Amino acid sequence: MADMRLATGELLLEPIRKGFGTGLLAAGKIHENVVGACADLTESTQMHLFAQAYPDRFIQVGIAEQNLVTVGSGMAAMGKIPFVSSYAAFSPGRNWEQIRTTICINDQPVKLVGSHAGISVGPDGATHQMLEDLALMRALPNMVVLAPCDSVEAEKATLAMANDYRPNYMRLAREATPIITTAGTPFEIGKAYVFHAGSDVTLVATGTMTYQALEAAKILAKENISAEVVHVPTLKPLDGQTILDSVAKTRHAVTAEEAQINGGLGSAIAELLGENLPTPMVRIGMRDHFGESGRPEELMKHFGLTGKHIAMAARKLLADHTNHKH
Repeated sequence: MADMRLATGELLLEPIRKGFGTGLLAAGKIHENVVGACADLTESTQMHLFAQAYPDRFIQVGIAEQNLVTVGSGMAAMGKIPFVSSYAAFSPGRNWEQIRTTICINDQPVKLVGSHAGISVGPDGATHQMLEDLALMRALPNMVVLAPCDSVEAEKATLAMANDYRPNYMRLAREATPIITTAGTPFEIGKAYVFHAGSDVTLVATGTMTYQALEAAKILAKENISAEVVHVPTLKPLDGQTILDSVAKTRHAVTAEEAQINGGLGSAIAELLGENLPTPMVRIGMRDHFGESGRPEELMKHFGLTGKHIAMAARKLLADHTNHKH
C-alpha cells in the first residue's frame, strides 16, 4: 500500500462517492445488464455519469426510497444487475423493511448504495448523518456489507459488486477524503488487508477511518509502539482469518468506524474475538449518540474519531495490560 501524495507531501483528496460514479460507468460498459435507479439524488450519489451514458438503462424513481428498492428487486428477478442509490439516511434508513422482504428474503442481487453516511456529512446534522446503516445491513441474512476507504477502492468495489451474485450494500462518504490506495492495491469482496505491519497492537478500521488508523500508527511509532493497521472494506462476510492472525500476534485490538459501535465493525470484531481469541480491545466510533451539526473536521474531533484519538485509545489499552513489552 502506497500513499498517493502530491509533491508538497499532501495527500490527494476526493469524495469516496466519486469512485462509485466512475465504477458504475465502467461496469455499465462491461455488463449490458447493469441498470441504475435513484431517488432524486442522481448527482449527489454520482450516478449521473451512468444516467447520462445509458439513459435507457436508468430509472429516476423520485423521492420514493421504498419504491426504489422494490423496483430494484423486480429488475433483478428479470435478470438485470440493478444498482440503486440514495442517501444512506433514506436507504437503508427509510426502506429497511422493503430491503429485507423483497431483496434479502428473495436473495435478489440488488446493489444498494448509501451515500452521505457518517458524521462527516457535516452541517446537515443528525437527521442526515446515517450512523446505524452498518448495523442494520449486517443483521440481514444474505447481505454483503462494504465500506471502501477511498474513491479508488470504491471504484474497484463497484466493479466487484457487478460481478457478485448476492445482495450488496456499499456505504459512501460525502466529503473529500484522502486517497490512500493505488490502482494496484488489491481488492476482493470478503477480504481484509494489512495496510501497515506492526507487533504491539492491531488497529482494525473500515471506510474513512482507515486513514485515521494509519495516522494513529504514525503517532504511536514515535512512541516506540508498533501498530498494525488492518483495513476491513468488507464487514460481511468478515475476513476473520486475517484479523485473527494479526491479533494473535499483537494480543491487543482497537476498532475504528464512523458509525455506531453497537452492531457495526466494533461489534463484528468483538464477536469474532470473543468466540475465537478473547483479547483486550477498545471500540472507537459513535457511542450510542446521534450526530450534530458542524464542520466535518469539528465533528470528527468532537466525537473522538481522529488518528490522535485512536492513538490515545491504543496507548491506554497497552498501559492497562502489563504484557506490553515496551
